[in-house]
Amino acid sequence: MTTDKDDRRGTDDHGHDVIDPLYVGIVTVSSSRAQADEDDPDDPGGDTIQECFEAEGHEVRERLLVRDDYSSIRTAVRGLVARRDIDIVLTTGGTGVTADDVSPEATASLFERELPGFGELFRSLSWDEVGTRAMASRATAGIAVDTPVFCLPGSTNACQTACEQLIVPEAPHLAGLATRHRKDGTDQSLSAYQSED
Repeated sequence: MTTDKDDRRGTDDHGHDVIDPLYVGIVTVSSSRAQADEDDPDDPGGDTIQECFEAEGHEVRERLLVRDDYSSIRTAVRGLVARRDIDIVLTTGGTGVTADDVSPEATASLFERELPGFGELFRSLSWDEVGTRAMASRATAGIAVDTPVFCLPGSTNACQTACEQLIVPEAPHLAGLATRHRKDGTDQSLSAYQSED
């Protein structure tokens, strides 16, 4: 049975698997915003991510706002990667070095495969903007339930840099590769590819 993702699957000019347009999930991590008594709290990081993806024709399917809390972050991300109508998930906020900055730990606990190159490239780009402060960023990425997940800082500049220069250009290819084994309609977990001891 053909799924919606199959309808959006194709190849790029180099024959690489891509999913385009992408369906995006965004999780904003901020205790102050999550506790604000507002129907539509201010969310500049989430807004920036959405604008970057929509500018390239992708669609944001879900936006969530959670507290700086390991369980809340992990639950939100886990719920999004489990959805078949979400191709990529991004979190914004909680990547620093204070005691309540736990977004990297909460998201990485779900990763089947890490994407260390993202954090390395992001910090390299950040060096040009903020100098030595780039070392305090713990931005990370990985694949969870066949879904690319990116954990970004909360600043709008950081979200724009990460999305425009790294994530948006590569995300359709990453989503295509991460789900390539589903092309025949069969879901398989990472464990299906690992040999038994």
